[in-house]
Amino acid sequence: MNICVFCSAADLDDRYVLPARRFAELMGEGGHALVWGGSDTGLMKVMADGVQQAGGKLIGVSVEFLAHKARAGADEMVVTKDLAERKAQMLARADAIVVMVGGMGTLDEATEILELRKHGLHTKPVVLLNTAGFYDGLQEQFRRMESEGFLPMPLVDLVFFAADGAGALAYLAERAGDGA
Repeated sequence: MNICVFCSAADLDDRYVLPARRFAELMGEGGHALVWGGSDTGLMKVMADGVQQAGGKLIGVSVEFLAHKARAGADEMVVTKDLAERKAQMLARADAIVVMVGGMGTLDEATEILELRKHGLHTKPVVLLNTAGFYDGLQEQFRRMESEGFLPMPLVDLVFFAADGAGALAYLAERAGDGA
């Protein structure tokens, strides 16, 4: 499975790095390909290192203004003209999406992917990896949106919140069995 992972390019605390490294190892050991923003810094580097070292494939999608941070040695590296094209290319190359911890860019990617799913423009499963409770507040907000009628579909059909990488992969495997 090609799994698109949106995450931070920042150097982060071990409470985020260690679970990310384990998730990357599980992806690689499972024969999955990482579709990611192509950067060789921060959590993106942790993911790429872990997947590659465990035997998985790397499919990077960088953007012109960040191409100098792109990882050498990826199995495939695409450089797009802007962030919108980058997100579209990442989605096109993925069978599933996992959103990890990150800042404004990661939040932008997550909300766009969920908006596209909400409108039926893709049916790929989406997981928010809630490492160290990072997305607790967002999960609460989504529940409020659902309860107050802002979501046209049940939240469980839109996104799955996983506590760890093993839970994310188990959910994706189950969805793949359903034809997702």
